[in-house]
Amino acid sequence: MTISIIGSGNTATIIANLLYQNKHNIREIYGRNNTTAMHLALNVKAAPCFNIRFLNKESDLYIIAVKDDAIAEVAEQLNTGNKILVHCCGSVDINVLSAASSNFGVLYPLQSLRKELSYTPSIPFLIDGNNASVKDALFNLANSISTNVIYANDDIRLKFHLSATIVSNFSNHLYSLTKNYCDKNGLDFSLLLPLIQETANRLSMYNPADMQTGPAIRKDGSTIKKHLSLLEDCPQLKDVYTILSNSIMKFSEELQ
Repeated sequence: MTISIIGSGNTATIIANLLYQNKHNIREIYGRNNTTAMHLALNVKAAPCFNIRFLNKESDLYIIAVKDDAIAEVAEQLNTGNKILVHCCGSVDINVLSAASSNFGVLYPLQSLRKELSYTPSIPFLIDGNNASVKDALFNLANSISTNVIYANDDIRLKFHLSATIVSNFSNHLYSLTKNYCDKNGLDFSLLLPLIQETANRLSMYNPADMQTGPAIRKDGSTIKKHLSLLEDCPQLKDVYTILSNSIMKFSEELQ
């Protein structure tokens, strides 16, 4: 199977490298940024393409790996006939590709991808296709670069996308707010890293609800009041603290 990749950002780079490392034939890399497209193409021994109208028509699979809100625009510029065309997004409908190919699908990496990282994290893939042949082809492809592949329609993918946003983007925002608080108060944020890692490690062994700790789960009003007083100069973090503390208390009551 020969593959063309449309995009040269984080997702495109990680997927291209995984495919190349697993002996897949990447024919071409298209990117609006000529420099990044050229660099990625060199890394995976593919040809660079700088104009989407001149994309090679002979590939077996075309992967659109661009920002969510650019997928429809890119698809409108393509006509891949009966060649397989996929996008890599959890929140975009599969049918956005229907006018560009008779065989289309989704290859969604359920992971936060950053091309500047020195390692490649474990990546589950959620796949879908508009027919059984596409589903089989994408399953085999994904299974060659990941140990965790499942079928997921638009509804399931969107729900996973929402869940991923909460556990990754929202938790990282909490880390950002906390580091900012530590910096303002002369505290070494790195001392919290073992706690962060331990909390994450427990998720593979226990139900997170069973591992909840802290003043909110204990309904320790005195400690909560002290914490809130320390956050008077950090109104954004104070609001988040209050909302999450109330949520923890309410959720624990609902579980009883």
